[in-house]
Amino acid sequence: MPEVWLQALTLKGRKFMKKVMTILLTLGIMLGLSAVLWAQPETTRVRTPRIHRRAVGQHKRIQQGVRSGELTRGERGVLGAEQKDIHQDVKEARADGVVTRNERKEITHDQNKANRDIYRLKHNRRERR
Repeated sequence: MPEVWLQALTLKGRKFMKKVMTILLTLGIMLGLSAVLWAQPETTRVRTPRIHRRAVGQHKRIQQGVRSGELTRGERGVLGAEQKDIHQDVKEARADGVVTRNERKEITHDQNKANRDIYRLKHNRRERR
């Protein structure tokens, strides 16, 4: 009788071990694939930190001008439209995944002009009522 039990246990043990090994192999493959996917470089977003910092600074200057009364509503609209155009240029430059030197140059030129416009409109002696 003990031999029969031993044979039954080994058959059940083999099936059990086969299931355990299948599960472990599946988990190993899933873990390996997830590690490979997480290691892929992020290609959906092109970083342009200098352009972003300048845009944030210009936005703050415009808001400060509005709060202090140095900018009228019309001037704020002009500057806002200019900022929107620059933002659209940045979006278009990022669309293909690479911001080229010429695209950066064009955006920087536009931001330089926007800086001059902000200064000029803030110091033109017009005040919001």
